[in-house]
Amino acid sequence: MSRVTHVNPPELHRSPFYSQGTLVDAGRTLYVGGQNGTDASGAITGGAREQSAQALRNVLAVLAAAGATQEDVVHLRVHLAAEVDLDEAYGAVAEVWGAHATALTVVWVVRLGRPEALVEVDAVAALP
Repeated sequence: MSRVTHVNPPELHRSPFYSQGTLVDAGRTLYVGGQNGTDASGAITGGAREQSAQALRNVLAVLAAAGATQEDVVHLRVHLAAEVDLDEAYGAVAEVWGAHATALTVVWVVRLGRPEALVEVDAVAALP
């Protein structure tokens, strides 16, 4: 039996990009802190699409370091700066994250911790 089960009741909209809920069997949990579009040198460059792609790559790096993958993620939270267009930010999801639907929360905020940051992503994963 899988440790992560996606819960999508028929009464709710079904999206290929996220799950309405995620049920996790007991075990170890990894909390990935907020990741901006920061590269290994600490620089943040590009628009919302580029920053989203880098933020997701950063989440993937933390997952890999803990022995996990996208399949183990039970919740993603995406913070977008107020001026960011959701479609532009989502442009990176398919190419970087792939078809790994999970519970998802997207919020717009006035600003993020660094003034040049447009995107911040955090995650919760059930470790194998």
